[in-house]
Amino acid sequence: MNEIATFCQSFKKDFTPRAQDARQPVRCWSEKDVLDGKVVDAYVIILRTRGCSWALASGCTMCGYFNDSMFAPVSENDFQSQFEKAMQSYKGEKIVKLFTSGSYLDPHEIPVPVQHEILSVLTERAEKISVESRPEYVTEKRLAAIHKIVSSKEFEIGIGLETSNDLVREKAINKGFTFNDYKKAVKLLKKHQMNVKTYVLMKPPFLTEKESLNDCIRTAQDIAPYTDIISLNPTNVQRHTVVEYLWKRNQYRPPWLWSIVEFLKQSKSVTDAFVKCDAVGGGSMRGAHNCGVCDRKVLNAIEEFSLSQKQDALNNLTCDCKEKWLDQLDLENLSFGSFVDFARWKP
Repeated sequence: MNEIATFCQSFKKDFTPRAQDARQPVRCWSEKDVLDGKVVDAYVIILRTRGCSWALASGCTMCGYFNDSMFAPVSENDFQSQFEKAMQSYKGEKIVKLFTSGSYLDPHEIPVPVQHEILSVLTERAEKISVESRPEYVTEKRLAAIHKIVSSKEFEIGIGLETSNDLVREKAINKGFTFNDYKKAVKLLKKHQMNVKTYVLMKPPFLTEKESLNDCIRTAQDIAPYTDIISLNPTNVQRHTVVEYLWKRNQYRPPWLWSIVEFLKQSKSVTDAFVKCDAVGGGSMRGAHNCGVCDRKVLNAIEEFSLSQKQDALNNLTCDCKEKWLDQLDLENLSFGSFVDFARWKP
């Protein structure tokens, strides 16, 4: 195991999971998304599982979703209870997004019979179903079985590629798979007429703001032949992670909202994919943020673009802090590590 993998693993050695109810989902909510070019309602379900297999073994530098995991097996009956309770709040949204703390297709996280039963129910009620998986669980056998269930509806699998740069993915993120692994998974998904959503990470640790922005744009260009949707994920500071370790020591700053805006603007010139961004924790010190004065206005513009794909939504955004962002892009390579927002930072 390399140094960064060992470091990621160290945050779980003394970690004591909170008491969790295995019969209750983590969270459910309704949000806006796009289906067939129209803005529609989407229902999001986060199932509580034992945890991501990769996180249990080592984990990614920025991911703290294991904080909501059981760290113990969840029975099929408990999953059934979670799903039934989640569906009590379902209001007929056309899209259902079914998430876990790891991979929906991982049989060690969700038993295969449970996977299939849930998809069977959703196929009867939703027009589009979206799940997530690491590439190693995207196999011919699994996709063939799922295709028989969902073939009448639009089905999407999101893969957290994060970057097309294998060095960055290995050394800065500790993702545990390669760009070629991603491409092999995409080939199988396309064979079974399933859509691909690719998550791209902005500002992993150890990259400057400019390096990360350029990496995201280059990644969007590299994955253009493979993906239907690009979802930009700005890093937010989650508990018990390498990112939080650095952030608490003034050695990491989440990305500027201006960097997200710049990526969204440039992305449309390098890919025909649908490009979106959900800035989790946006405007807070642990999430992507600007100066605090313009954050809400910029976040609203990012959300509008993510639904409409219209560049106009990103035009005419101004604030004095934009000059500070531009200065950081020019000067950060002269420093040793990421600039910190001392004007707003509180430990």
